[in-house]
Amino acid sequence: MNDNQMLIYKKLKTITLLLSCTFISFSPSFAQTVTKISSSANSSIDDNTLIDKRCKKVVTAAGKYGESRHPDWGSAFNNNKGAAAGFGAVGNYSWYGFGNNAPYAQARWAEDWSGLCNDPNRNKDWFNRLKYIPLNDSGTIWLSLNGNERLRYVYDSQPYLGYTTKKNSNKLLLRSLYGADLHIGQHVRAYAELINAVAGGSNTFGYQTGFQRKRLDLQQGFLELKVNLLGAKMGVMGGRQFFVDAPLSLTSPREITNVRQSWDGVRGYAIWERFRVDLFDFWQTDLTDRKIFGYGPSWNARLYGGYASLALPTFTAFGKKSQLYVDSFFMGYLYSGTPASIPTSSIGGWQKGSSRRDNIGGRIGGNIGDINLEIIGIYQGGEFRPAKGGDSRPVSAFAFNTLFSYTFTNIAGKPTLGLQSDYYSGGNYKKTKGAIHNFASPYFPTANYQDMTLYMNLSNVISTGPLITYNPTPKTLLKLHAPVMWRASTNDTIYGIGINYPLRENFSGGFVGALPQFTFAYAIAPHLVLTNDFAGFIGSKSIRNAGAKNGAFVMETLDFRF
Repeated sequence: MNDNQMLIYKKLKTITLLLSCTFISFSPSFAQTVTKISSSANSSIDDNTLIDKRCKKVVTAAGKYGESRHPDWGSAFNNNKGAAAGFGAVGNYSWYGFGNNAPYAQARWAEDWSGLCNDPNRNKDWFNRLKYIPLNDSGTIWLSLNGNERLRYVYDSQPYLGYTTKKNSNKLLLRSLYGADLHIGQHVRAYAELINAVAGGSNTFGYQTGFQRKRLDLQQGFLELKVNLLGAKMGVMGGRQFFVDAPLSLTSPREITNVRQSWDGVRGYAIWERFRVDLFDFWQTDLTDRKIFGYGPSWNARLYGGYASLALPTFTAFGKKSQLYVDSFFMGYLYSGTPASIPTSSIGGWQKGSSRRDNIGGRIGGNIGDINLEIIGIYQGGEFRPAKGGDSRPVSAFAFNTLFSYTFTNIAGKPTLGLQSDYYSGGNYKKTKGAIHNFASPYFPTANYQDMTLYMNLSNVISTGPLITYNPTPKTLLKLHAPVMWRASTNDTIYGIGINYPLRENFSGGFVGALPQFTFAYAIAPHLVLTNDFAGFIGSKSIRNAGAKNGAFVMETLDFRF
């Protein structure tokens, strides 16, 4: 047994012990210990006098006893669609949420468990003892703990369309994430999250990037200062953190891999009743150093800009309450390395350099009755600077995204049938001067938005296909996404996540192929979800003649969270 296998074996033993806690009764001595850790909160919290003193002003976004666990951002941004469009990943961004009130967010700091203070059902879940731990009599200082153990197996028959040296790759990934959220009064919050990631398998690839293996390190760690000012909830968050307040096509924490992407920097926000704004300036976290607590900022990748959202007045359509949001944003990229390289006419040829991309865009989304819609338009300017000198080239690219769906609210499980279509402009690798027209997504769009396999990036591509979600039971999720893809420009190559394909000759026409993807997730126990993902790339005859391969992709995930 090699070192990686031994580490995975030890971690599996730890998970087994941890999961057993959800199925068996705890011993009296252990329960007493946990009660002491909770600073005697569970004995005193049943005292009505203390509840009145400590909790009378605590109201969550879903009301005094609501199950939603995100902060109160004002009525216009509290519902699921508003939260998703508003301030980070909550609602349907979370952990295959099985409905609109999933308690666990993708960014765990976007949770507010203070509502447990006055929730009469708080003791139905043992782990609630760790979610709200008052540290003083008034309850103004409190701690919330969270954790995640994720075991994942990935089979990839032809990674990156066969453009790697490895075939039939088998990856075994184990990730441990544990966080602490400390609230000090109404104005100060500190959040810290640790990660340890182990990876093994056969015919593996990509482990040198730092996205799959990591010894113990700080995944997130920031200080937040909050205040109510000018009728708004305002705050500043400084330090290492996820950034999810952007269209899914632009950036994400990169959840498919073992190690998420985080950022070092600062963001400031202000949320009024129907309007909010978010300003940010970040450097990408450097994941390549594998030493314990070796993470630092990567000075080769910067993300900065602002995002604003206006909640239009609610209205009634088709007998249903309706809500639309209008957003505008600017997101600037500064980056270098492989993602910034542009293809040349020679087969496998690339011109290295660095790039600045200025994304100016707008979005309208929400619901009109049972019809859900999202329309995004982005213009991308900037410049490309060659690594070995020479004239810089301007950038002029654009993207257009639409998603229209209908939710059958009168059918059990409320199935949603939609059509997702995307256009990302392409360039011309035969030109060495003039504007560059290929749209760039260097910071990895949300994988399940377009492609869970990571074969295809959102550049020089036109895609359209059905998007269907269905919850046949409260504990079950089914999802089907089957995009069909073309090149936006036949004078440009196709792009993957972290790879630019060397496709030049013997590749004619625009049709690329299809990438059907299916997800089945099941909550097999409280806090424990098994997710099965299946995908396959079916390439066109032209792309296969050029050297690309059809492939199959399977991903099995056992996910434990509290």
